[in-house]
Amino acid sequence: PAVFQMSGSQPQVGRGVPCLRSRGLCTGFEPHSWRKICKSCKCSQEEHSLSSELDDDRKIGRLLSASKYSTLTARLKGGDGVRIYKRNRMIVTNPNISGKDPTFDTITYEWAPPGLTQKLAMQYMELVPKELQPVAGTNGALHRRRRLARQLPLHDQDPAQCRGLAEGEQQLMEEFVRKYKAEALGVGEVALPGQGGGKEEEKPQDKSIDPGRAPESPNGALESAPAAGHYLCETCQQPVPGDCPVVYADRAGYSRQWHPACFVCCRCAEPLVDLIYFWKGGAAWCGRHYCESLRPRCAGCDEIIFSEDYQQVEGLAWHNKHFACLECETLLMGKPFALANDSLLCTTCSQSR
Repeated sequence: PAVFQMSGSQPQVGRGVPCLRSRGLCTGFEPHSWRKICKSCKCSQEEHSLSSELDDDRKIGRLLSASKYSTLTARLKGGDGVRIYKRNRMIVTNPNISGKDPTFDTITYEWAPPGLTQKLAMQYMELVPKELQPVAGTNGALHRRRRLARQLPLHDQDPAQCRGLAEGEQQLMEEFVRKYKAEALGVGEVALPGQGGGKEEEKPQDKSIDPGRAPESPNGALESAPAAGHYLCETCQQPVPGDCPVVYADRAGYSRQWHPACFVCCRCAEPLVDLIYFWKGGAAWCGRHYCESLRPRCAGCDEIIFSEDYQQVEGLAWHNKHFACLECETLLMGKPFALANDSLLCTTCSQSR
Protein backbone atom coordinates (compact mmCIF):
# COMPACT_ATOMS: atom_id res chain seq x y z
CA PRO A 1 0.00 0.00 0.00
CA ALA A 2 1.03 3.58 -0.53
CA VAL A 3 2.62 5.34 2.43
CA PHE A 4 1.61 8.92 3.28
CA GLN A 5 3.41 11.30 5.56
CA MET A 6 3.54 14.99 6.36
CA SER A 7 6.79 16.86 6.55
CA GLY A 8 7.75 20.41 7.37
CA SER A 9 8.83 23.03 4.90
CA GLN A 10 12.45 23.13 3.83
CA PRO A 11 13.86 26.60 3.17
CA GLN A 12 15.34 27.13 -0.26
CA VAL A 13 17.79 29.73 -1.44
CA GLY A 14 17.75 31.44 -4.80
CA ARG A 15 17.48 35.22 -4.49
CA GLY A 16 19.42 37.59 -6.69
CA VAL A 17 19.47 35.48 -9.86
CA PRO A 18 19.05 37.06 -13.32
CA CYS A 19 15.60 36.91 -14.88
CA LEU A 20 14.91 34.59 -17.80
CA ARG A 21 13.94 37.39 -20.17
CA SER A 22 17.03 39.59 -19.84
CA ARG A 23 19.29 37.50 -22.15
CA GLY A 24 22.29 38.16 -19.96
CA LEU A 25 21.66 41.92 -19.68
CA CYS A 26 20.49 41.59 -16.07
CA THR A 27 23.10 40.41 -13.55
CA GLY A 28 20.60 39.67 -10.81
CA PHE A 29 17.54 40.93 -8.99
CA GLU A 30 18.14 44.44 -7.70
CA PRO A 31 15.05 45.67 -5.89
CA HIS A 32 13.59 49.04 -6.83
CA SER A 33 13.06 51.45 -3.94
CA TRP A 34 9.24 51.26 -4.12
CA ARG A 35 8.18 49.32 -7.20
CA LYS A 36 7.93 45.51 -6.80
CA ILE A 37 10.31 45.02 -9.73
CA CYS A 38 14.00 44.70 -10.56
CA LYS A 39 15.66 48.10 -10.99
CA SER A 40 17.76 46.93 -13.92
CA CYS A 41 15.40 44.82 -16.09
CA LYS A 42 11.94 45.90 -14.76
CA CYS A 43 10.83 42.28 -14.25
CA SER A 44 9.01 41.18 -11.11
CA GLN A 45 10.87 39.26 -8.42
CA GLU A 46 8.92 36.10 -9.34
CA GLU A 47 10.51 36.22 -12.79
CA HIS A 48 13.95 36.05 -11.15
CA SER A 49 13.40 33.57 -8.35
CA LEU A 50 10.64 32.70 -5.97
CA SER A 51 10.85 33.36 -2.26
CA SER A 52 11.81 30.38 -0.12
CA GLU A 53 9.22 27.76 0.83
CA LEU A 54 9.68 28.82 4.44
CA ASP A 55 8.86 32.43 3.52
CA ASP A 56 5.76 31.20 1.69
CA ASP A 57 4.64 29.19 4.72
CA ARG A 58 5.24 32.18 6.99
CA LYS A 59 3.14 34.35 4.67
CA ILE A 60 0.17 31.97 4.64
CA GLY A 61 0.60 31.44 8.38
CA ARG A 62 0.29 35.18 8.88
CA LEU A 63 -2.76 35.33 6.62
CA LEU A 64 -4.61 32.52 8.42
CA SER A 65 -3.63 33.55 11.96
CA ALA A 66 -6.23 35.58 13.88
CA SER A 67 -8.91 33.99 11.70
CA LYS A 68 -11.16 30.98 12.14
CA TYR A 69 -8.63 29.01 10.07
CA SER A 70 -5.78 29.49 12.56
CA THR A 71 -5.89 25.73 13.27
CA LEU A 72 -4.05 25.37 9.95
CA THR A 73 -1.11 27.23 11.50
CA ALA A 74 1.37 26.39 14.26
CA ARG A 75 3.53 28.56 16.47
CA LEU A 76 7.14 28.62 15.31
CA LYS A 77 9.60 27.61 18.02
CA GLY A 78 11.63 30.60 19.06
CA GLY A 79 9.77 32.72 16.55
CA ASP A 80 8.47 35.43 18.92
CA GLY A 81 4.92 34.19 18.60
CA VAL A 82 5.01 34.02 14.77
CA ARG A 83 2.64 31.42 13.33
CA ILE A 84 3.54 29.30 10.30
CA TYR A 85 1.32 27.45 7.84
CA LYS A 86 1.02 23.73 8.55
CA ARG A 87 1.24 22.90 4.86
CA ASN A 88 0.27 19.29 4.21
CA ARG A 89 3.00 17.79 2.03
CA MET A 90 2.01 14.33 0.84
CA ILE A 91 4.58 11.63 0.11
CA VAL A 92 3.24 8.60 -1.73
CA THR A 93 5.45 5.51 -1.91
CA ASN A 94 4.37 2.79 -4.31
CA PRO A 95 6.27 -0.51 -4.14
CA ASN A 96 7.39 -2.02 -7.43
CA ILE A 97 7.55 -5.80 -6.89
CA SER A 98 8.17 -6.88 -10.47
CA GLY A 99 11.78 -7.88 -9.76
CA LYS A 100 13.38 -10.01 -7.06
CA ASP A 101 14.25 -7.06 -4.87
CA PRO A 102 11.34 -4.63 -4.48
CA THR A 103 12.02 -0.99 -5.34
CA PHE A 104 9.92 2.00 -4.43
CA ASP A 105 8.52 4.75 -6.59
CA THR A 106 8.12 7.87 -4.44
CA ILE A 107 6.11 10.93 -5.41
CA THR A 108 6.04 14.05 -3.24
CA TYR A 109 3.17 16.52 -3.53
CA GLU A 110 4.25 19.95 -2.25
CA TRP A 111 0.68 20.47 -1.07
CA ALA A 112 -2.39 18.27 -0.60
CA PRO A 113 -5.76 18.91 1.09
CA PRO A 114 -5.37 18.02 4.79
CA GLY A 115 -7.43 15.53 6.76
CA LEU A 116 -8.30 13.16 3.90
CA THR A 117 -8.03 9.40 3.59
CA GLN A 118 -5.37 8.03 1.26
CA LYS A 119 -7.96 7.12 -1.37
CA LEU A 120 -9.74 10.48 -1.31
CA ALA A 121 -6.48 12.47 -1.45
CA MET A 122 -5.36 10.58 -4.53
CA GLN A 123 -8.79 10.91 -6.13
CA TYR A 124 -8.61 14.66 -5.58
CA MET A 125 -5.18 14.91 -7.21
CA GLU A 126 -6.32 12.87 -10.20
CA LEU A 127 -9.14 15.38 -10.78
CA VAL A 128 -6.67 18.26 -10.98
CA PRO A 129 -5.12 18.76 -14.47
CA LYS A 130 -1.79 16.95 -14.54
CA GLU A 131 0.15 20.10 -15.41
CA LEU A 132 -1.18 21.73 -12.22
CA GLN A 133 -0.56 18.86 -9.81
CA PRO A 134 2.04 20.18 -7.31
CA VAL A 135 4.47 17.27 -7.62
CA ALA A 136 7.93 18.28 -6.36
CA GLY A 137 10.37 19.07 -9.15
CA THR A 138 7.68 19.59 -11.81
CA ASN A 139 6.13 22.63 -13.48
CA GLY A 140 2.99 21.92 -11.46
CA ALA A 141 4.84 22.67 -8.20
CA LEU A 142 6.36 25.80 -9.75
CA HIS A 143 2.95 26.90 -10.99
CA ARG A 144 1.51 26.55 -7.48
CA ARG A 145 4.19 28.78 -5.99
CA ARG A 146 3.81 31.39 -8.72
CA ARG A 147 0.05 31.46 -8.08
CA LEU A 148 0.77 31.84 -4.37
CA ALA A 149 2.98 34.87 -5.04
CA ARG A 150 0.46 36.39 -7.44
CA GLN A 151 -2.81 35.66 -5.60
CA LEU A 152 -1.65 36.36 -2.04
CA PRO A 153 0.87 39.23 -2.12
CA LEU A 154 2.41 39.88 1.28
CA HIS A 155 1.82 43.62 0.90
CA ASP A 156 -1.94 42.96 0.90
CA GLN A 157 -1.76 41.76 4.51
CA ASP A 158 1.32 43.28 6.18
CA PRO A 159 1.57 47.09 6.47
CA ALA A 160 5.30 46.71 7.19
CA GLN A 161 5.76 45.50 3.59
CA CYS A 162 4.10 48.62 2.12
CA ARG A 163 5.90 51.70 0.84
CA GLY A 164 2.81 53.57 -0.32
CA LEU A 165 1.10 54.13 3.04
CA ALA A 166 0.92 57.75 4.13
CA GLU A 167 0.85 58.82 7.77
CA GLY A 168 -2.33 57.60 9.40
CA GLU A 169 -3.08 54.99 6.73
CA GLN A 170 -1.49 52.05 8.53
CA GLN A 171 -4.50 51.85 10.84
CA LEU A 172 -6.83 51.88 7.81
CA MET A 173 -4.94 48.96 6.31
CA GLU A 174 -4.93 47.01 9.58
CA GLU A 175 -8.70 47.41 9.80
CA PHE A 176 -9.02 46.39 6.12
CA VAL A 177 -7.10 43.16 6.87
CA ARG A 178 -9.07 42.43 10.06
CA LYS A 179 -12.31 42.90 8.16
CA TYR A 180 -11.48 40.54 5.29
CA LYS A 181 -10.20 37.89 7.69
CA ALA A 182 -13.48 38.04 9.60
CA GLU A 183 -15.88 38.37 6.68
CA ALA A 184 -14.36 36.92 3.49
CA LEU A 185 -11.26 34.75 3.97
CA GLY A 186 -11.84 31.02 3.63
CA VAL A 187 -10.07 27.71 3.00
CA GLY A 188 -11.85 25.14 0.87
CA GLU A 189 -12.65 21.70 2.26
CA VAL A 190 -12.51 18.49 0.24
CA ALA A 191 -15.14 15.77 0.79
CA LEU A 192 -17.51 13.54 -1.12
CA PRO A 193 -20.76 15.14 -2.35
CA GLY A 194 -23.20 15.59 0.52
CA GLN A 195 -20.53 15.15 3.18
CA GLY A 196 -19.08 18.65 3.39
CA GLY A 197 -18.90 20.18 6.83
CA GLY A 198 -20.10 17.10 8.68
CA LYS A 199 -23.45 16.68 10.39
CA GLU A 200 -22.75 19.16 13.16
CA GLU A 201 -22.07 21.99 10.69
CA GLU A 202 -24.96 21.27 8.34
CA LYS A 203 -26.96 24.45 7.80
CA PRO A 204 -30.78 24.02 7.81
CA GLN A 205 -31.19 26.75 5.22
CA ASP A 206 -28.86 24.88 2.86
CA LYS A 207 -31.38 22.06 2.55
CA SER A 208 -34.15 24.45 1.57
CA ILE A 209 -31.89 25.90 -1.13
CA ASP A 210 -31.32 22.50 -2.71
CA PRO A 211 -34.25 20.16 -2.05
CA GLY A 212 -32.87 17.66 -4.56
CA ARG A 213 -29.93 16.59 -2.43
CA ALA A 214 -29.67 12.99 -1.34
CA PRO A 215 -30.79 11.95 2.16
CA GLU A 216 -28.12 11.59 4.82
CA SER A 217 -27.72 8.94 7.48
CA PRO A 218 -27.36 10.04 11.13
CA ASN A 219 -23.55 10.01 10.94
CA GLY A 220 -23.52 12.42 8.01
CA ALA A 221 -22.58 9.82 5.37
CA LEU A 222 -24.61 9.29 2.24
CA GLU A 223 -27.05 6.40 2.43
CA SER A 224 -26.67 5.90 -1.29
CA ALA A 225 -24.82 7.66 -4.08
CA PRO A 226 -26.98 10.41 -5.58
CA ALA A 227 -28.35 10.06 -9.07
CA ALA A 228 -26.62 12.13 -11.73
CA GLY A 229 -27.79 15.73 -11.54
CA HIS A 230 -28.50 15.84 -7.80
CA TYR A 231 -25.20 17.64 -7.25
CA LEU A 232 -24.04 20.31 -9.67
CA CYS A 233 -20.70 22.11 -9.82
CA GLU A 234 -21.15 25.83 -9.10
CA THR A 235 -18.74 26.87 -11.85
CA CYS A 236 -19.51 24.60 -14.81
CA GLN A 237 -23.03 23.54 -13.72
CA GLN A 238 -22.24 19.95 -14.72
CA PRO A 239 -23.27 16.98 -12.54
CA VAL A 240 -20.87 15.84 -9.83
CA PRO A 241 -20.51 12.04 -9.45
CA GLY A 242 -21.41 10.86 -5.96
CA ASP A 243 -18.13 8.94 -5.57
CA CYS A 244 -15.76 11.77 -6.60
CA PRO A 245 -14.39 14.37 -4.16
CA VAL A 246 -15.56 17.96 -4.47
CA VAL A 247 -14.52 21.25 -2.90
CA TYR A 248 -16.73 23.01 -0.36
CA ALA A 249 -16.43 26.63 0.77
CA ASP A 250 -17.97 27.04 4.20
CA ARG A 251 -18.73 30.73 3.56
CA ALA A 252 -20.84 29.65 0.58
CA GLY A 253 -22.84 27.11 2.59
CA TYR A 254 -22.67 23.36 2.15
CA SER A 255 -25.34 23.20 -0.54
CA ARG A 256 -22.73 24.35 -3.07
CA GLN A 257 -19.80 22.33 -4.34
CA TRP A 258 -17.13 22.55 -7.03
CA HIS A 259 -15.16 20.09 -9.13
CA PRO A 260 -11.51 20.36 -7.94
CA ALA A 261 -10.50 21.86 -11.30
CA CYS A 262 -13.42 24.34 -11.18
CA PHE A 263 -12.61 26.00 -7.85
CA VAL A 264 -11.17 29.14 -9.44
CA CYS A 265 -11.18 32.90 -8.95
CA CYS A 266 -14.28 34.47 -10.51
CA ARG A 267 -12.16 37.34 -11.88
CA CYS A 268 -8.99 35.74 -13.30
CA ALA A 269 -10.22 32.10 -13.56
CA GLU A 270 -6.95 30.90 -12.00
CA PRO A 271 -7.20 27.85 -9.68
CA LEU A 272 -7.29 29.08 -6.08
CA VAL A 273 -3.92 28.23 -4.55
CA ASP A 274 -4.18 25.71 -1.66
CA LEU A 275 -7.98 26.28 -1.84
CA ILE A 276 -7.58 29.71 -0.18
CA TYR A 277 -10.47 31.91 -1.29
CA PHE A 278 -12.25 35.16 -0.46
CA TRP A 279 -16.05 35.10 -0.63
CA LYS A 280 -17.94 38.10 -1.99
CA GLY A 281 -21.10 38.59 -4.01
CA GLY A 282 -21.90 34.90 -4.17
CA ALA A 283 -18.54 33.96 -5.70
CA ALA A 284 -14.99 32.94 -4.75
CA TRP A 285 -12.14 35.35 -5.46
CA CYS A 286 -8.36 35.08 -5.17
CA GLY A 287 -6.86 37.42 -2.60
CA ARG A 288 -5.43 39.85 -5.16
CA HIS A 289 -8.68 40.42 -7.00
CA TYR A 290 -10.81 40.45 -3.87
CA CYS A 291 -8.74 43.30 -2.43
CA GLU A 292 -8.89 45.16 -5.76
CA SER A 293 -12.69 44.81 -5.77
CA LEU A 294 -12.82 46.88 -2.56
CA ARG A 295 -10.06 49.46 -3.08
CA PRO A 296 -7.94 50.54 -6.08
CA ARG A 297 -4.47 49.05 -6.51
CA CYS A 298 -1.53 51.25 -7.47
CA ALA A 299 -0.19 50.29 -10.90
CA GLY A 300 3.19 51.64 -9.80
CA CYS A 301 3.89 49.91 -6.48
CA ASP A 302 1.21 47.15 -6.67
CA GLU A 303 -0.15 48.11 -3.22
CA ILE A 304 -3.74 48.83 -2.24
CA ILE A 305 -4.48 52.58 -2.15
CA PHE A 306 -6.03 53.85 1.08
CA SER A 307 -5.94 57.54 0.21
CA GLU A 308 -9.01 59.13 -1.41
CA ASP A 309 -6.69 61.34 -3.48
CA TYR A 310 -5.04 59.34 -6.27
CA GLN A 311 -4.61 59.37 -10.05
CA GLN A 312 -6.71 57.36 -12.50
CA VAL A 313 -6.05 56.75 -16.19
CA GLU A 314 -7.90 54.24 -18.38
CA GLY A 315 -9.13 52.15 -15.46
CA LEU A 316 -5.74 52.09 -13.71
CA ALA A 317 -4.86 53.87 -10.47
CA TRP A 318 -1.69 55.32 -8.94
CA HIS A 319 -0.68 56.88 -5.64
CA ASN A 320 0.03 60.54 -6.43
CA LYS A 321 3.69 60.07 -5.43
CA HIS A 322 3.95 57.01 -7.71
CA PHE A 323 2.50 58.68 -10.81
CA ALA A 324 5.95 58.66 -12.39
CA CYS A 325 7.83 57.58 -15.51
CA LEU A 326 8.89 53.94 -15.38
CA GLU A 327 12.30 54.73 -16.89
CA CYS A 328 13.51 58.07 -15.49
CA GLU A 329 11.20 58.34 -12.42
CA THR A 330 10.09 61.88 -13.33
CA LEU A 331 6.80 62.72 -11.61
CA LEU A 332 4.13 63.19 -14.26
CA MET A 333 1.42 65.11 -12.38
CA GLY A 334 0.23 67.81 -14.79
CA LYS A 335 2.71 66.73 -17.46
CA PRO A 336 2.19 64.91 -20.78
CA PHE A 337 2.78 61.16 -20.65
CA ALA A 338 2.25 57.92 -22.55
CA LEU A 339 0.76 54.69 -21.23
CA ALA A 340 2.49 51.54 -22.50
CA ASN A 341 1.66 48.05 -21.15
CA ASP A 342 0.04 49.60 -18.07
CA SER A 343 3.22 51.59 -17.34
CA LEU A 344 3.69 55.36 -17.48
CA LEU A 345 6.38 56.94 -19.63
CA CYS A 346 7.31 60.60 -19.99
CA THR A 347 7.34 61.90 -23.57
CA THR A 348 11.15 61.79 -23.75
CA CYS A 349 11.41 58.14 -22.61
CA SER A 350 8.45 57.16 -24.77
CA GLN A 351 10.13 58.53 -27.90
CA SER A 352 13.48 56.90 -27.09
CA ARG A 353 11.95 53.39 -26.83
